[in-house]
Amino acid sequence: MLNNNVIAAIITLFAALAWLRINDFAAHRGWIRSQVSRKIIHMGTGPIFVLCWLLFTDAPNARYLAALVPLLITVQFALVGLGVLKDDAAVQAMSRTGNPREILRGPLFYGLVFVVVTVFYWKDSPIGIVALMLMCGGDGLADIVGRRWGTQKLPWAKDKSWIGSLGMLAGGWLFSIAIVYVFIIAGEFPGPLSAYILPLSVIALADALVESIPIRDIDNITVTATAIALGHWLL
Repeated sequence: MLNNNVIAAIITLFAALAWLRINDFAAHRGWIRSQVSRKIIHMGTGPIFVLCWLLFTDAPNARYLAALVPLLITVQFALVGLGVLKDDAAVQAMSRTGNPREILRGPLFYGLVFVVVTVFYWKDSPIGIVALMLMCGGDGLADIVGRRWGTQKLPWAKDKSWIGSLGMLAGGWLFSIAIVYVFIIAGEFPGPLSAYILPLSVIALADALVESIPIRDIDNITVTATAIALGHWLL
């Protein structure tokens, strides 16, 4: 059982790193802009990691082995941000301006949130998965569509737009529904999917409102914390 979970952790680490490196390479070659690659990484890493949970057994140590994956990647982020490791491709892919110290904010918080949620929620309930998917799909899509079509700004946040908030709502809702459905099919969560639609809609709407608050770099924390709090009430 331990060996099975070790193999699952190795596969998970390989899958997450492969996604990161593909986007690092694309940004470094100039195929995609750093702002876009940053959000593509943000949106894709989470679902890949969470879907790999299905590779693990229900052994007590499984969640900790899984949590090692985002922990190791987060340590790498910290070392790059502090200048201990030199990784120009990663800096270009994950920072807005090319300053490595930017990785010590949003990307670092992103990784730490995954570690904490994995350890405390795991496959025990959909709360953790929903919180992570709202952070990944919602926050990621909000930035992408907001930058491209966000001409109508929010009255209370001049750097955020109505279309961005709609992207947050739609992206978070769709990612949450999709991953919860996969876990229902796998027998991890009780069905039917229709029982989750209303609570996930309420949580996604609340997270869209929280994400619209004009604060920088800690929305990975605030969005996740809001989803978890509501998840305990609604799920």
